[in-house]
Amino acid sequence: MRLYKVKPYISCLNQPFLIMTRTCSVLAALIFSLSTSACAQNAADRHAINQAISAAPDDLKEGAAVYGYNKNGTLRLIRKGTNELVCTSDDPENESFETACFQKDLFDYISRGRVLKAEGMNGQDSVEKRKAEIEAGTLPFVKGQATQYIRYGDNASYDEATGEVLNSQVRFVIYIPGATPESTGLPTSPMAPGAPFIMDAGTFRAHIMIVPPENE
Repeated sequence: MRLYKVKPYISCLNQPFLIMTRTCSVLAALIFSLSTSACAQNAADRHAINQAISAAPDDLKEGAAVYGYNKNGTLRLIRKGTNELVCTSDDPENESFETACFQKDLFDYISRGRVLKAEGMNGQDSVEKRKAEIEAGTLPFVKGQATQYIRYGDNASYDEATGEVLNSQVRFVIYIPGATPESTGLPTSPMAPGAPFIMDAGTFRAHIMIVPPENE
C-alpha cells in the first residue's frame, strides 16, 4: 500500500516532524467499519421487525409501524407504518417471549402503562392512575373499539434463519369501553378453553379476551 505524506505537524516541543499515514488503508478500514456496523444494525432491526409483526394478522403485517427496544428499556421507532397497526418487538430483558400489535388508538394508553411500570407501579395501580388521567383529559383512550394481538410463550424462540417465532401462541384483546355481558352476549369467564369472554365489564377498559388453550 502506498504511503502518503501530509503537512508537517508542530508538536508540543515545537519540533516539526512528518506524519506518514496509510490514507487508503484508513479510508478502507473506515468504510468497512461503517458498512459492517450498518449491516449489523440492519440485521438487528430486521429481526426485531420479524418478531414484532409475528403477532399481527397477515394482511396487516406489511404496513404496521414497528418499535424496538433500546438498551435502557425505552422504545424507538424502527419502521414507519402505513396502516393503523403498531407493533413492538420482544423485550430482551424479559425471560419469556412477548410481542404485541395494537391499533394506534391504544398507543398512548399502552405506552403510559410501560412508563408507570418502569417507575415501579404495579398493574392495578397503573390502571387506576391511567383511568384518572383519562377522566382528566390528559391521556387519550379508545372512543370506539380497538384490538390488540399478543404473541407469547414461556418456551417461545426466534429463528434468525427463517425469521419465524416458534412454540408460541396469540391471544386477542378487543377493547370496547363500557361493554357488558348484556351488550355483548358474552360471559365473564370462558365457557371452554379458547372461548371468548368479557373482562372489566362496564368500565372504561372493558375488553373481550380470547386466550388460546395452552400448548401441550
